[in-house]
Amino acid sequence: MTEQQPYRVVSRHPGFELRRYPAHLVAEMQIQASFTRAPIEAFRPLAAYIGGANRARHPAGPAVPAEAASGSEKIAMTVPVVQIEGEWPGAYLIQFVMPASFTAATLPEPVDARVRIRAVPARLAAAMRFSGRWTEQAFSQRATMLGRSVTAAGLQPTGAIRYARFDPPWKPWFLRRNEVVLPVVE
Repeated sequence: MTEQQPYRVVSRHPGFELRRYPAHLVAEMQIQASFTRAPIEAFRPLAAYIGGANRARHPAGPAVPAEAASGSEKIAMTVPVVQIEGEWPGAYLIQFVMPASFTAATLPEPVDARVRIRAVPARLAAAMRFSGRWTEQAFSQRATMLGRSVTAAGLQPTGAIRYARFDPPWKPWFLRRNEVVLPVVE
């Protein structure tokens, strides 16, 4: 079974859940493409990273054989795959959430320079869950609804909205789990 990023539901509001996410690590890649193309283009390099295109971090020293220190390591796939608007128009940051068992010191280093490892601090966020297609319109409509619901609840958004996909592309669209997640001020 695929590991899911942990969170704790703090409260439920009309239209969303308020969740506390722990600090975690992501492997991410910045892509200049359309909303729909960005996750497709980032998938192969990110999947290669978790599939072994990396340098495992092993303790160095005389007791560790040289071949062990230079090996790669497979990393289990986790969900969700996250998409965030990038630093410039038409750019997106695509993230694979890393398994909770890894730390910054133990997570393998990417071989591909386009793949970056980043620590994401713990945060409070509003999340709206929905099923359906992965279209820009579907996510955008939910993001607008979530923003309005968060404001109506007296919460203040902080940071970019995250578009989260939990299922593989071959799963029927009407069974897919998707979310829009908006960080809010504590």
